[in-house]
Amino acid sequence: MTTAPDLATVSPLHPPVVAELPRRSSRTLRITHSVLQSTIRKALDAAVWAEKTNVIGPRVALPITTRVDRLLLPLRPRRGTQLRMVEFPQFRAEWVWDKSVADPAIDKGSAIIYFHGGGLLACGLNSHRRLVARIARTCGVPLLNVDYRQIPQAHVTETVDDCVDAYRYLLDQGFPAERIIVMGDSAGGGLSFSLAMATRDRNLPLPAAVVAMSPWANYDSTIRQTHPNNPVDALISADGYALPAKWGIAVDGELDPAWSPVNGSFHGLPPALIHVGSTEVLLSDAELLAARCAEGGVPLKLQIWDNAFHVFQIAADLLPDARDAIEEVATFVRRILDAEAVRPSIWSVKSTA
Repeated sequence: MTTAPDLATVSPLHPPVVAELPRRSSRTLRITHSVLQSTIRKALDAAVWAEKTNVIGPRVALPITTRVDRLLLPLRPRRGTQLRMVEFPQFRAEWVWDKSVADPAIDKGSAIIYFHGGGLLACGLNSHRRLVARIARTCGVPLLNVDYRQIPQAHVTETVDDCVDAYRYLLDQGFPAERIIVMGDSAGGGLSFSLAMATRDRNLPLPAAVVAMSPWANYDSTIRQTHPNNPVDALISADGYALPAKWGIAVDGELDPAWSPVNGSFHGLPPALIHVGSTEVLLSDAELLAARCAEGGVPLKLQIWDNAFHVFQIAADLLPDARDAIEEVATFVRRILDAEAVRPSIWSVKSTA
C-alpha cells in the first residue's frame, strides 16, 4: 500500500493518522463511476433543483424516502446467513451472522454493532442486509444491524439515543465493550463516531474501535460547497447533503454545531478506520474527522479509494474494489480483536514509493 505523506498527520506525542491509497481503481469501478455520474447524479441534482424552486418539498419527499426500505425487501443475503430480529421500545434491530460463526445468543465473545446509511431519512434493515451479511461473514463476527429512528420521526439527538440503547443492549447481553466494534456507512458512519463520544460522555465502557465507510459527519454543508470534489462526486452534491439537515435536523432554520460528529471532542476515543472515495464530496467530512482524531490522539487509518463512489462497498457482488475494501475492514477488525501483544502493529505502515 502507498502512504500519502501530504495527508498523514503524525505527532510525536500522539498516535498517527495514516492516510493510504489502497489500490488503483478497477476498470469496472471507473465505468460504474462514469455511469452513475451521468445518471443518478443528474437525477439527484434535478431533485435538488426542484426543492430549491419549491416544486417539491419535505411533505412530498419524506413519505417517499421512508418507504424506500420496504421496496428493498427482496434483497436477500447469501445462503447460510442467519437472522434474528430484536425489538426495542422505540426501534428494532437484527442480528446477522454466518452459519460458520456461533449464535450470538450463545457465544458472547465479540460483536459488531452497525448503523446503516440513508441520510437519516431512508434505508434500513432491508437495504443493508446483504452488505452487512457480507461484512459479518468476512470478519467472522456476528453483527447487530440497528434500524434507528429517522427523520421525521426523530431528531438526530434522539437517533443517537437509539444507538446508545442498542450498545447498552450488547453490554447487558454480556458482550465485553473491548470486543465490540462500532461500524456504519454514510449517516451511520457519522453516528458511529457520535456513539463513541456518547459512551465516553455517559460513563459507559468504550468500544474497541470505530469503522466508518463514507461517513456523513458534518450536517452543515458550507465547507462541502467549496470542496473540489463537489462537481465530480458520482452521486450526491453538497446541496444534496444539505436537504436532510434542512428538513429534519435544523430547528427553526438553525443547526447546532454540537449535533455534527466532526465538531465533537475525540479525546479518549478508540482506534478508527475510515473509508472514503477519492472523488466523493464527503472526503471533506473524512478530512475533518482525521483532524479531530489527530487533535484527540486517536489512532486512525484513513483509506482513500481511487474513483470510488459513495458507499461503494454495497456493490461488492460486482466490484472487486468493494470486495477488497471489505477485506480491509475485516483485517482491521481481526487485528483489533486480537491479543494486546499484536495491537501495536496495527498502525505500522510501510511506504512504497
